[in-house]
Amino acid sequence: MRLSRADLGVSLYILAAFIMFIVPIPNTLLDVLLAFNISVAFLVLFRCMFAKEVLEMSFYPTLLLFTTIFRIGLNVSSTRLILTTGDPGNVVRTFGSYVGGNDLIVGAIIFIILIIIQFAVINKGSERVAEVTARFTLDAMPGKQMAIDADLNTGAITDQEAKARREKIQQESSFFGSMDGAVKYVKGDSIAGIIITVINLVGGIAMGVLRQGMSAGDALSTYAILTIGDGLVSQIPSLLISLSTGILVTKGSKDADFGSVLVGQLFGAPRALYLVGFAITALGVFTPLNPIIFVGMGVAFILTARNMQSTLETANIEQEVSEEEVQAEQVRQPENVNSLLQVDPIELEFGYGIIPLADVNQGGDLLDRVVMIRRQIALELGTVVPIIRLRDNIQLNPNQYIIKIKGIQISEGEILFDHYMAMNPGYVEEEITGIPTFEPSFHLPAIWITESQRERAESLGYTVVDPPSIIATHLTEVIREHIAELLTRQDVQNLISNVKENNATLVDELVPKLLGVGEIQKVLQNLLREGISIRDLASIMETLADYAPTTRDTDILTEYVRQSLKRAISNKYFPANETTSVVTLDPKIEKEIMGSVKQTEQGAYLTLDPARIKAIITSVGTEIKKLEDQGKNPIIITSPIVRVYFKKMTEDYYRDLIVVSYNEVESNVELQSVGMVTA
Repeated sequence: MRLSRADLGVSLYILAAFIMFIVPIPNTLLDVLLAFNISVAFLVLFRCMFAKEVLEMSFYPTLLLFTTIFRIGLNVSSTRLILTTGDPGNVVRTFGSYVGGNDLIVGAIIFIILIIIQFAVINKGSERVAEVTARFTLDAMPGKQMAIDADLNTGAITDQEAKARREKIQQESSFFGSMDGAVKYVKGDSIAGIIITVINLVGGIAMGVLRQGMSAGDALSTYAILTIGDGLVSQIPSLLISLSTGILVTKGSKDADFGSVLVGQLFGAPRALYLVGFAITALGVFTPLNPIIFVGMGVAFILTARNMQSTLETANIEQEVSEEEVQAEQVRQPENVNSLLQVDPIELEFGYGIIPLADVNQGGDLLDRVVMIRRQIALELGTVVPIIRLRDNIQLNPNQYIIKIKGIQISEGEILFDHYMAMNPGYVEEEITGIPTFEPSFHLPAIWITESQRERAESLGYTVVDPPSIIATHLTEVIREHIAELLTRQDVQNLISNVKENNATLVDELVPKLLGVGEIQKVLQNLLREGISIRDLASIMETLADYAPTTRDTDILTEYVRQSLKRAISNKYFPANETTSVVTLDPKIEKEIMGSVKQTEQGAYLTLDPARIKAIITSVGTEIKKLEDQGKNPIIITSPIVRVYFKKMTEDYYRDLIVVSYNEVESNVELQSVGMVTA
């Protein structure tokens, strides 16, 4: 595996630091490395200044670690040269003599000032800001995630945009969490610099006196200058890195250049500049301060304020003209009707009285419930619900809402915002007063009650539901009922792609050699239409791969799939350790139905006489009423070959009728027939 140039450069940078710990290096090479270290420090500083957002420097914590270890390596090498040869090179000697004015006391004072500035001011502030920012960033993560989910469900952003925003939140939390600890590197580097300086000074004096025969004064003068130079040449880059850290963690603007924002915020108010100008001028005129400096500076501020005021007035006029031109251009442009052709798969429209339920700022949680609906359907049926568009509609009554599927109204409801809906589960004898109504999902009789009545209704045994739950339940039932038609070919392709990650051989065998995406879509729609989960898509596709070579009839393939899913079907309709009451189908009727099936290229259909169909449907109604009177699900058991045609014959009359074949029932399920469909 070949290393890139960048990887090689970083590796050499770290390797050089460790080499300096062990191997003595000549003073000329040390000069080169010290110059490189200062250059890197300036590069980091200016890069942090001009970064528009912190994630542009997402590896900054790692960079801090690398620069710190390299700088310590340089300290070790310079200390070795100071103590062994007394000549650490041009850079250290120049910093000690030139920066310190070739004076031991001045140099020491400057060095101490730099240490205080870095350690007590910049490091302390950066550490605190990084700590607070990390805590607030991590605390804000749940709220940001919920905001993304809300925007996604209202259609404000796409799935790709939501994914990108979630990744950015994760990166920000990881960055600030790392920065909270990485700032300690800079603080530790300052402390190490102080300790190394003291060691250099003491060790240098000792070497000068004991090894080179210098007097104590000469040794102090010689080695103190070198020690201060070494300290300055390491602390100045360290100070630049500390300043870079402070800039990065305190950066407030994410969308503009650092310099332009800073200057604009500082000099963007002419009134403040005028006041500063007059104040500075007054100090120069009425006090003994140098009038040339202060009056000149005050006049400069006043002229700057006047120029800034003129610039702002011009900008405001240009902005007004630009806005008028944009509005006029929009009026002149032909209407773009393409946006009007878009049809949302699912829409929830509501009157203005329901807006507080959907407004997070007013405490509404309807958006959160919509997110939970999509998750619930995904877990229950194994398919992804399309984006649910929420919008207010002033044409509706204030408390009314409607649900649309592909632009067509499917259902509607009406709620009382400050009331609760109470429903009698069937065993409550005592009645409570309220406004009679019907529960919109299942059209059950209910009563609107006030907040003060809620506790009493619950104590009596009533089922009490708040308005957001009513809307969410209604929306869930409508989605369940129409989930089959909401499953598109693209959705199926996405599901197949997910399966292919772990079952590539299966998918390659089935699609498109045996079945196309459209044919698989029809099988999945048949399953969803009867409430069968397609979550175990791998097993479904295994069955399709087994039987597709013999038939491409999607109805027949659906029956094979249902039989392979009999464990799930039995678990759904037949509780364990319990005898389930069902209705059977007369074998004569089964034979009659099979005799009337006609196969065509478009599929199979029944040619049964309408009078016979009516008689069978009447018998079905009579038998399933027996189950409903007992509070049981209406289930009819048929032979496998008849099930699909019997279901098609009855679904227009009894949508909730469950039709199961004998091959879809587990062997350990106990059934009890309470009737037979005859005609």
